[in-house]
Amino acid sequence: MPHPMPAEPAASETTAPSPARATAGDDRSLATRLGTVRARVILALTVLTALTLVITGAIDYFVDRRSLDDHWNTSLERAYAEVHTLATTGVDPATGEPFADADSLVRLALQRTVPEPDEGLVGIVAGDLRWLAPDSVPLRLEADSELIRQALLLTQEPRSIRTTVTTSKTSYRLAVIPVSLDANSPPAALVVAFDQNPGYDELLRHLLIRLAIGALVLAIAAAVTWLIIGRILSPLTTARRTAERIGGSDLTQRIPVEGNDDLARLLETFNSMLDRLEQAFASQRELLDDVSHELRTPLTIVQGHLELMDADDPDDVLATRDLVLDELSRMERLVADLITLAKADRPDFLHRAPTPIDELLDDVLDKSRPLGDRDWQIDARPQLTLDVDQQRLTQALIQFVGNSVKHTEVGDTIALGAELDPSAKHVHLWVRDSGAGIPPEQQERIFGRFEQADGSQSNTDAVSGPLIGMGLGLGLSIVASIARAHGGHVTVDSTLGEGSTFTLVLPALRPDLDPHIYQLGTLTPEQP
Repeated sequence: MPHPMPAEPAASETTAPSPARATAGDDRSLATRLGTVRARVILALTVLTALTLVITGAIDYFVDRRSLDDHWNTSLERAYAEVHTLATTGVDPATGEPFADADSLVRLALQRTVPEPDEGLVGIVAGDLRWLAPDSVPLRLEADSELIRQALLLTQEPRSIRTTVTTSKTSYRLAVIPVSLDANSPPAALVVAFDQNPGYDELLRHLLIRLAIGALVLAIAAAVTWLIIGRILSPLTTARRTAERIGGSDLTQRIPVEGNDDLARLLETFNSMLDRLEQAFASQRELLDDVSHELRTPLTIVQGHLELMDADDPDDVLATRDLVLDELSRMERLVADLITLAKADRPDFLHRAPTPIDELLDDVLDKSRPLGDRDWQIDARPQLTLDVDQQRLTQALIQFVGNSVKHTEVGDTIALGAELDPSAKHVHLWVRDSGAGIPPEQQERIFGRFEQADGSQSNTDAVSGPLIGMGLGLGLSIVASIARAHGGHVTVDSTLGEGSTFTLVLPALRPDLDPHIYQLGTLTPEQP
């Protein structure tokens, strides 16, 4: 039985398209030119999104192109299978018998084939173009003479061939299917070809449409993102303008904080830094003002007495020497107290350690007894351990005691005590006396610098003594600084003719400390 020659593997071909590559400029130089964080973020997002759009579009294009090539190859293989089936099992409709020659088989194959829109066929017999596709077939292969010449050359091969042929008109994916029924019949071949350019052009058009739509969406997204980022970064712009307005004479500017995100916490940190700067500058100014104010008088006294001193009078020289030494000692204490106040806002002002409050009260009481003949008592001695600076608290309580001694008489009561308030959030340490009391209008001012219990500012005629700031009006101010450094404050409760109670109010817990360090016990008053 006649049969067509089997098709051998198609000749290999190499297609190396050159996809367009998007190149990005130097991000660093662009960022330098654009300058703002907003523009750099938008540029980075836009470039990244555009690259993603181009890369995914190119991948889709080449995947679709590969799928189209596979479709053409499958169609050509199906055409070969149909011709093979027709040659082995078909009959010539004119005779009702098997095909007598290849010419008739090729003609019938052309008549029965229903080609796709971009598919064309021709029949070649004995090296000549013999049969054409029906007029209904849109792709006319015979119209491309270059294709026909190459097809005639390919029919000389005894095997089926599938290859790509490019002419001046277009590019074809074709198959040459040889038909040979017997040795006496002339050789024939069916040529089936697909025009590749319309399919590739359609894919490219779809790619460009997708890229155009993507570019439009990207432009809209960039504009919306520009507005959103501008709103997000507006606090930074406010921070920059605030920083520009801040000067050495004005540190009161603050940045409004909205929200609870990272940017809000950054602005809160910035405001906290401004608070610390303002406090540092204020402390520096106060220190300079205090030093210039308080040192002027003793220096004037020293200078005046030295100028008036009779160098030939030994008694006058001795008296002047004693006075100068006394004033220098006073200035030394003044400078030491001012330095203490200046250090009060520094992180290293306190040296905390777990301190039993009952032992602290006993220690302060022992140190206080030599200060005066008073009725010394302890109102309450709690079994309570706090993380505090024991030396600073002793310094503060001794100052309270010194003030009480100054404003009480022999035999009056001076009592110390401590307790945990009902909320368990604060510990109160107090010094109570039965002295003359403080007028209400002076109670709010006595913790200021150079303020004394009688409401007057300090003067150089005050009596020197071992207590902190005695006669200088600095003692209670130092106590207030010690309380603030511990996170607390000081209060005074006084009634004229009945006495006063000075209280240190300290937090019972530190947020940065393990709460198990505090050992709370029973608060029991104890008399000495």
